Amino acid sequence: MRYIGVDLHSNSITVCYLTELGKETIKTYSLEAIAEFRKGLRHADQVAVEATGNTRWFVGQIKEKVGRVVVVNPNQFEVIRKSVKKTDRHDARALAQFLSKDLLPEARLKEEEATQINSLAETRDKLVKLRTSLVNKLHALHRSRGVKSRKSQFLSEKGLRAALNQGWEVVTRVEVEVIVGQMRSVNEGIKRLDGQLAEGGARLKGQENLVSIKGIGPKAAAILLSVIGDVNDFESEEKLGSYFGIVPRVSNSNETVQHGRITKRGSKLGRTTLVQCALVAKKYSPYLQSFYERIKARRGGGKAIIALARKFLGVIYRTLKNDWVFEDFPNFVLAER
Repeated sequence: MRYIGVDLHSNSITVCYLTELGKETIKTYSLEAIAEFRKGLRHADQVAVEATGNTRWFVGQIKEKVGRVVVVNPNQFEVIRKSVKKTDRHDARALAQFLSKDLLPEARLKEEEATQINSLAETRDKLVKLRTSLVNKLHALHRSRGVKSRKSQFLSEKGLRAALNQGWEVVTRVEVEVIVGQMRSVNEGIKRLDGQLAEGGARLKGQENLVSIKGIGPKAAAILLSVIGDVNDFESEEKLGSYFGIVPRVSNSNETVQHGRITKRGSKLGRTTLVQCALVAKKYSPYLQSFYERIKARRGGGKAIIALARKFLGVIYRTLKNDWVFEDFPNFVLAER
């Protein structure tokens, strides 16, 4: 058996081959020469590679040729990330050595469809933020000239036409025309992404389950499922909470244990969507509303929202794990399947 550490880049790979007897061989291949690397692989080989932008493609190239591929979480593999000797050869060697001891922190490779939906949702989120900045600029231009306006009015085509019809000076008119043109393009992009998000989200396993929870719509369900992937990858709802980054940091020294702010690891869009859905769900669920008010009275609104989101994520976890579909979520009545 050989343990193979791969330092993967956009144009090359540095590979460390480590035998069970401890013999090392290090080679570098261009990505165009990936066929040469594949040709030398054996079915008994184990390969370790860090999770990067092209890792999924690389794994697809070699997974049928070797016995095992370990995708490494770079944030947890501090030996490489914080090494003072940061070279491609050193990184590949460290991956091979830790692989031989079975000490590598594995990262998940979600299903291709979930990954695509997640990428689409994050692109939509960027466009929405861009639109918000353009709306703010348009509103500021109106206000600076004493023209009353509301930010929300610029989200419609009618509002954009009204902005163009204002009596702007020549220089400002050019600015407004460019902003309106960009907003129209962004709006069209968001509309197209929404359509694809709805279509792709409907194919994700668990969509029917999540939309049966009052407070989660089709778009939010698609985003949450694209972040979660296969719920069976998480052995408990606490593990899922950690993946979403809504668990507190814990500092443990001797007999002292301190809990800090949430870790905020994982997908920011996933956390935002989860919080938004939880706040809507509590309006319909007396159980969630009571839980939120109880925490709010003791610890304040901010911490109550995070606690509510964590509680709601537990509901999502159990719903997916048990394949529940609700007929009446507020009263926890399951539909007949």
